[in-house]
Amino acid sequence: MGILNKLGMAVGTASRPAARGIATGDRGRGNDAVALAAVGPNRTPEKNETNRPSNGLKEFMWSLDGLGRGTLLDLGPAWQTTLNFFIERGFRVSSEDILRGWKNFVSEEETQLKQHSAAASHLERGPEGRVERFLKTNLQYEPGAFDAILLWDVLDYLEPEMAKQTVAHLTALLRSGGVVFAMFHSKKPEGFQRYRVADSSTLQVIATPPLLPAQKVYQNREIQDMFARFRTMKSFVGRDQLRETLVTK
Repeated sequence: MGILNKLGMAVGTASRPAARGIATGDRGRGNDAVALAAVGPNRTPEKNETNRPSNGLKEFMWSLDGLGRGTLLDLGPAWQTTLNFFIERGFRVSSEDILRGWKNFVSEEETQLKQHSAAASHLERGPEGRVERFLKTNLQYEPGAFDAILLWDVLDYLEPEMAKQTVAHLTALLRSGGVVFAMFHSKKPEGFQRYRVADSSTLQVIATPPLLPAQKVYQNREIQDMFARFRTMKSFVGRDQLRETLVTK
């Protein structure tokens, strides 16, 4: 058994060497130049970090209570704080920073098209074709592989077609009865934030340089339509213009 399996961390499917954004036990190594956060009660808060009470996270953890050795997919950076929180509760955690992956993918395709005119003949430029190519090499896990997914506010920063197809893809990766924790901005965000789990009802909010511009502000009906294949949906609206949404398949 490898060291990652002993720690409870997934490395993706056998079709690739490792999922993008997987954390290792070495805290000195980061994810795409993003350092893993220090952990423990004596950790000094960062200047760009604030704590945020989260009713959505509290409900998310309640939904997972008693699950035992579950599986969780975190679609943000591989923060050691979040990894430790779930691993200590018996979860096997996979981490894939989808926003960074999407940004790099689009940049690579645009460069290829500019440098090699012949590439245009086999690269469909439409949004649907681009998303399909991205999902062929990202988020590659077995159907029903996960009990829970931390989606964060990822969908607000993806192009609408990309957001729609991503939700459909994640739906297939989630087992029946599985839960997704997502966040939506009720107005266009003024800054870019990342999130870590501090405890079962508190998120650490970290202001960081933006990876992508916000693409869309989703209304309640649009969110319901996006997750139409899910059985239940519950939302919590915060004073900071963030709507926490919990959906159960």
